[in-house]
Amino acid sequence: MARVFVYGTLKKGQPNYKHMINTAKGLAKFQGRGRTVEKYPLVIAGKYNIPYMLNIPGTGHHVAGEIYSVDDQMLQFLDEFEGCPDMYQRTLMRIEVVEWEGKGSAGDARAAAEGVVECFVYSTMTYPPEWVGLPYYDSYDSLGKHGLSYVLRESR
Repeated sequence: MARVFVYGTLKKGQPNYKHMINTAKGLAKFQGRGRTVEKYPLVIAGKYNIPYMLNIPGTGHHVAGEIYSVDDQMLQFLDEFEGCPDMYQRTLMRIEVVEWEGKGSAGDARAAAEGVVECFVYSTMTYPPEWVGLPYYDSYDSLGKHGLSYVLRESR
């Protein structure tokens, strides 16, 4: 099982969460909530209002999200879903645990108790330079005050 941190449309209550609970795509077990140890710019960009975490450590905010344990099948699905490695790149990042529900190995429990876990995160290094000038968010909600509603793939 791999640990994945999601901060955008794959979170509970967001437009693509359905994929996280579709066992035909693999297994994803909710472990808890967290935020990035380092600051990153989280922007909403493009004509479909997609949330992107720009891989610019030290800039922006500590980004909030959810921590999942996923099997190889789900990780492969997420790579395809996230357009990895072209649109997003999957990298390891340190995530501060805010709330932990995870039941798993002693290693998981110890990591959670220490307050920081390593997770795969889909961020991007391949973005237009003007995205750096967009507003930065610390948390994503497709129906947030920003007014930039996410456009589902099936509606594009």
